Amino acid sequence: MDDPASAAAQPSGPLFTPDGRYLVVRGRLWRTSDPRLSEPERSALVKDLMSARGAVKRALASGNAPDLKAARQAVHVAKTALGECGPVWWDDAAPDYTRTLAKNSPYAHWYAEQAGG
Repeated sequence: MDDPASAAAQPSGPLFTPDGRYLVVRGRLWRTSDPRLSEPERSALVKDLMSARGAVKRALASGNAPDLKAARQAVHVAKTALGECGPVWWDDAAPDYTRTLAKNSPYAHWYAEQAGG
């Protein structure tokens, strides 16, 4: 697995916080997958997540409310297993800043440097 911190230095790739906890998308922090997952385990969970997201799309298109509820639950289960939601995967008692604008977080100075400001 690539080092998320080194990816932050690559302007053409995804922007990760220096600690690897978050991916920055349109200025907002999103929790990354738990780096302690083995690659086979992570791959299987990503496959489950993509399948569940496909089920959400199909349920929305068909208008089937029970299927939509089940599909959204499957997305949540996969994201929780990946560590992207639910309890945080780090153990230093740092709070979770998921969905926070990077400029309004403890990463603000770092983010401003990445943006060239």
